[in-house]
Amino acid sequence: MHSAVLLIEFGSIILGLGLLGRFAARFRFSPIPLYLLSGLAFGEGGLLPLGASEEFVATGAEIGVILLLLMLGLEYTASDLVSNLKAHYPAGLVDCALNALPGAAAALLLGWGPVAAVVLAGVTWISSSGVIAKVLGDLGRVGNRETPVILSVLVLEDLAMAVYLPIVTALVAGVGLAAGSVTLAIALGVAGLVLFAAVRYGRVISRFVSSDDPEKLLLVVLGLTILVAGVAQQLQVSAAVGAFLVGIALSGEVAEGAHTLLSPLRDLFAAVFFVFFGLHTDPASIPPVLLPALALAAVTAATKIATGYWAARRSGISVKGRWRAGGALVARGEFSIVIAGLAVTAGIEPSLGPLATAYVLILVVLGPLTARYTEPLAAWWARRRTPPDHGTTERLPKARTQTAVRD
Repeated sequence: MHSAVLLIEFGSIILGLGLLGRFAARFRFSPIPLYLLSGLAFGEGGLLPLGASEEFVATGAEIGVILLLLMLGLEYTASDLVSNLKAHYPAGLVDCALNALPGAAAALLLGWGPVAAVVLAGVTWISSSGVIAKVLGDLGRVGNRETPVILSVLVLEDLAMAVYLPIVTALVAGVGLAAGSVTLAIALGVAGLVLFAAVRYGRVISRFVSSDDPEKLLLVVLGLTILVAGVAQQLQVSAAVGAFLVGIALSGEVAEGAHTLLSPLRDLFAAVFFVFFGLHTDPASIPPVLLPALALAAVTAATKIATGYWAARRSGISVKGRWRAGGALVARGEFSIVIAGLAVTAGIEPSLGPLATAYVLILVVLGPLTARYTEPLAAWWARRRTPPDHGTTERLPKARTQTAVRD
């Protein structure tokens, strides 16, 4: 009887997610807010709490995080990461300073303590690569000059995750300074070793995993990823970091084939992850943190726009492109929820989960709007501030004008 109820509940969840995804696609916006809202509706304090399928959904959510990070790693080669780090690391530092500090400050002002401050700093820092990539495609901006700048910022954020996640994992686990230092040293050592192996022996690793049979390729890549993620978690690093490093190590045709095969699985289990996060958030706990979430969303939307503007300006992009780059980076999504989920699971601060949920809901809806309208609004504001030219000024002589232009 229990298995029948589990199948009914889980089947209803998957069917509902599919319908919500179709609805979001029809109106061309991210389905993440709908997934979170559906989790709120059927979780603790919701309309119809689920019981039998909760443990199964929890396992699916963990696989969802692993696949999200694996697919992210497949997008980049080790050489891409190294070159991006060398060329654009100042933009990454500015991004971290402008967007992580508001989250940390908000947690301290709310009296949540230093561990929650580190967690909320990550929630406000990391943009949503998935949402931003979709928005850029929908707006036809993939070939724009500012798009490489946007992608570079996202790559640096993703690379920083390999260092940040082990720190957060150690902090929320309550380990001491010595144990935390060992955990971080292991994480950095493993990350460095994987990057070195990927640069020097990437083709050998890819050849070992490669297979002309899609079924065998899928099984080997998925099995290797979950195995490495489990070993990483056993070493108190992070299952997500392990999956990310596996994705980086694979390249060429293997990465392309694995990306194609794993995309549907990633979408399925990532959707389950968002539902799972919503299931563990009581809707009644969101109204008390709604005002802080709105304030934090307003501040960090502005700081992300400033980040993109500065990074694009540094790369010699025109003013319009700078505003477009800034507006495109506003959306937060999957990784903000992943980071908050670590703290929620560890029971760090009861209000952190509701605040993160409200914050992501606000910015995942606002992000596509800022991507579309930041540049036109900036142009309109610039026109308003520029005094009109009524033709009363004298024209300079031709020779004088040429001198002025050269100056």
